Amino acid sequence: MSMNTSHIMPTYARADVAFTRGEGARLYDDKGREYIDLLAGIGVVSLGHCHPHLVESVQKQAEKLWHVSNLFRIPEAEKAAARLCAMTFADVVFFNNSGAEAIEAAIKVARKHFAAAGEPQKNRIITFEGAFHGRTLGALAAGGNLNHMEGFGPHCPGFIQLPRDNLHAVETAITPQVAAILLEPIQGEGGIHAFSDEFLRGLRKLCDEHGILLIFDEIQCGMGRTGEMFACQHAGVWPDIMAIAKGLGGGFPVGACLATRKAASGMVPGTHGSTFGGNPLAMAAVNAVLDEMEKPEFLPMVRDTAEKLDLRLRELAETHCEVVLGLRGRGLMRGLHLHEAAPSAELVRLAREEGVIVCGASENVVRLLPPLTISADELHEGLARLDAALTKLGKAG
Repeated sequence: MSMNTSHIMPTYARADVAFTRGEGARLYDDKGREYIDLLAGIGVVSLGHCHPHLVESVQKQAEKLWHVSNLFRIPEAEKAAARLCAMTFADVVFFNNSGAEAIEAAIKVARKHFAAAGEPQKNRIITFEGAFHGRTLGALAAGGNLNHMEGFGPHCPGFIQLPRDNLHAVETAITPQVAAILLEPIQGEGGIHAFSDEFLRGLRKLCDEHGILLIFDEIQCGMGRTGEMFACQHAGVWPDIMAIAKGLGGGFPVGACLATRKAASGMVPGTHGSTFGGNPLAMAAVNAVLDEMEKPEFLPMVRDTAEKLDLRLRELAETHCEVVLGLRGRGLMRGLHLHEAAPSAELVRLAREEGVIVCGASENVVRLLPPLTISADELHEGLARLDAALTKLGKAG
């Protein structure tokens, strides 16, 4: 079907490419052409395409039971929740279907915590410029991007947006009405901005001093993406509430809100729900992903791959200094910040022509989010193709 006659609502400016299969970090389109995937479905396909253990686990569950609803116990969800709590600060988990839903749950947990404690006036949440927390109305308001919010009616109230990395501004903004601080340890859509470890530690200290909650959005930067299971671990800081998704299901749509029992003290029966959240099929995917990520060699492998990526990106930035302003990010969540005269959208297009998949972000940044399992050969080949695309972009400028 022609893109002009598609019955899909046109909310994306889609590239005219249709992928039909994948293996590891390689994708193949409907014309048989092969690509190196340095995007992983925007950080989702954490174990690569068609990982054997993930495929087998979902297939086995599909033959037994797909869905029962949360009116009943779901043993697969209980197992996944226990595993996530064991590897983090959390005591309880709420499973849902996406990152935006995980953020909505996190906001509700924070506000309900104080309402249940007799302080309903504590309902405002501090967020930061450049944030992206999802496309639901509450998540849009938390992100504060006016371009994303335009045309959707009254903005959801209760959010205070501050400049990045300004701890004094945060301290000044904390009033008796503030319930929580929400941020991505590394902003993804906002241009691969990493908050400093010192800033994260400063936020934890402020929250403890003022008796408010710290919420981390690790939807894109979590699940091994930075070489630690969660990006906040680099700073030695845990939040009270955390939203995760993307790499959690390895490609299966699933998200989760993690919290301490204290932070979630207001979440009693009837306060929140999800028809599909935590169903057996999604939980089979989550448990399979955790099987792989909990192996002792997994995170060291990611860190080793990240070192190779960093070294090669530095070489590319130096070689193509007329195009690349600098590098951003951490681990396998990296950004090429381009000169204004070199549009990121054009590099994304040229890269695709060369057979490598990347995507853009704000501030003229091109994102690289390869599968965590990408082989050295796949990484080398993908970056060689990106090198060729950068050369073309430089000549065009």
